[in-house]
Amino acid sequence: MTTQTSPEAIDFYVRETHHDGEEHHHEPGTLLGFWIYLMSDCLIFGTLFATYAVLGRNFAAGPSPADLFEIDMILVSTFMLLFSSITYGFSVLRMHKGDLRGTQLWLIVTGLFGLAFLGLEIKEFTHLWHVGATPMASAFLSSFYTLVGTHGLHVTAGCIWLFVLLAQLQIHGITRENKRRVMCLSMFWHFLDLIWIGVFSFVYLAGVTV
Repeated sequence: MTTQTSPEAIDFYVRETHHDGEEHHHEPGTLLGFWIYLMSDCLIFGTLFATYAVLGRNFAAGPSPADLFEIDMILVSTFMLLFSSITYGFSVLRMHKGDLRGTQLWLIVTGLFGLAFLGLEIKEFTHLWHVGATPMASAFLSSFYTLVGTHGLHVTAGCIWLFVLLAQLQIHGITRENKRRVMCLSMFWHFLDLIWIGVFSFVYLAGVTV
């Protein structure tokens, strides 16, 4: 007995094979493109760190870092961001196990840590502005606001992206596309943590100990 394959079945197989091939082709391309973006961000932050290294001691007879920085509050915000990186890792683990609710729960916790970090940063900037430590007061403060503010804008973008991703997960579930989005945001989020460790060490700790 011979088995005949209908033209419709052949057409379906060709379309599905072509579609799967496109998905596997685009996924590495997306991740590679995102790595290139992160490298460009490294150049931006490298420039800002270099600028702060040059201008960070030009106080213009104004307040120094030791006069302004509340290191205890900065330490709390640092732990908030570091904990958010850990909770994001938990969300990735739940995603790989196909646990949608667990993935969403840990992403929400991550977002709350991120918002807490931003709240403390806004509080710090508001306090500095209130005591007259504005970006116009000295080259030190100009470079400080630019470096720390740029990082804060990145965290803000990451939080927006995270909550949009939560909506996509709620609507579509753990699809191939959403897995790719979760992994791209994971790289971005961990990158921001690494940058903040540099900011905390180079700007805050070095500022209050010198």
